[in-house]
Amino acid sequence: MSKVISVSLSPNTQKDDVSLAFKLLFTTRKGGTKKLERLFRNYFGFRNAFAFNGGRSSLIAILKAMNIGAGDEIILQAFTCNAAVNPIRYVGATPIFADINDDLNISVNDLKKKITSKTKAVMIQHTFGSPAEIDKIKEICLEKKIYLIEDCAHSLGAMYKGEFCGFFGDASFFSFGRDKVISSVYGGMVTINNESLINGVSSFQKELKAPSLFWTIQQILHPILLNKIVLPLYNLKVGRIIMALFLNLNILSKAVTKKEGMGILPKYFPKKMPSSLSYLAINQLKKIEQYNNHRRGIAQYYNHLFLKGDIDDSNIYLKYPVLVDNPFEVINKLRKYNIYINDGWSGSPIVPLSTELDKVCYNAGSCPKAEEISKKIILLPTHINISKQDAKWVFDCLENIRQNR
Repeated sequence: MSKVISVSLSPNTQKDDVSLAFKLLFTTRKGGTKKLERLFRNYFGFRNAFAFNGGRSSLIAILKAMNIGAGDEIILQAFTCNAAVNPIRYVGATPIFADINDDLNISVNDLKKKITSKTKAVMIQHTFGSPAEIDKIKEICLEKKIYLIEDCAHSLGAMYKGEFCGFFGDASFFSFGRDKVISSVYGGMVTINNESLINGVSSFQKELKAPSLFWTIQQILHPILLNKIVLPLYNLKVGRIIMALFLNLNILSKAVTKKEGMGILPKYFPKKMPSSLSYLAINQLKKIEQYNNHRRGIAQYYNHLFLKGDIDDSNIYLKYPVLVDNPFEVINKLRKYNIYINDGWSGSPIVPLSTELDKVCYNAGSCPKAEEISKKIILLPTHINISKQDAKWVFDCLENIRQNR
């Protein structure tokens, strides 16, 4: 198959998104952020919505509203991205990591063990769109009188007992990153269920500055350059060289910077959500039901191929996890078939692999299940540009690799 199959190279982008990005390069459209917030509230039924330029900025806004800072501890799961950890360090608090279950979500039992008198909040991540055990965790938080934060970066549109993820925590945040459920390359949203936090988030948002025009243009260029130049040439290696050149010349931004692996947030966080990126997010939000139904359909097909049962309809299957003996060997061999699935989620309990664990306060050996899974996991694509034929090709290539080892 000559088509490039990728789990992370601007996966959601369609022709209408690229056309819109072209228009946004040459026109000024105001009012996008308020329109995005309004559409977000109306679609999901949230009482409020506050847009920021990323999930990182969104989490900082929540932590600031909760008056969390030096001396405070936040419990979150291992097997997460350093982008979820560094905002905690940014406000001066200490991240405390709890282990995970087989479903890749936080272990309630280990969570209980990690709570101390310094614990001010628990942050639950609905990993790859699979809801965590919200009821049990919420009960613990209420009993201990600590805040519950929902990290919904992977789970926009996922459901738990008939309600959207994001309805259960004191506060929740979402990401519109380049490989998330919907994408504006960078972007994020906060929703508040605890009314005592609304003024804090609102005030923080108003005080922020907008990111630079250069930074905003970098993001608008992303869907254009990837879809018009990089992806058409990716199989010829020249596409990969061009992509590296765009990144090295700072024409495009990186999803996670090198400094973030050392616990340092880039200076473009926290910032306001630019109006132009809001319009990219709006265009994608209008397609979210189509996107998530497609993901479920591809996940169901993978389940069929891997001889598993029916999928869980509450899960949106942002990506489809598979455990293998040597993930990096498999990832490298799949490249020969034009399948690129190295999205950074293999090899470390805090991803990407380049993250310096001590710099993000992770103690090796503290979360053995997360460490074990991180050394075996690969993620298969489910996004809107993946067909069942593509999924079958990925499966067949995996089987070929397995049989010829």
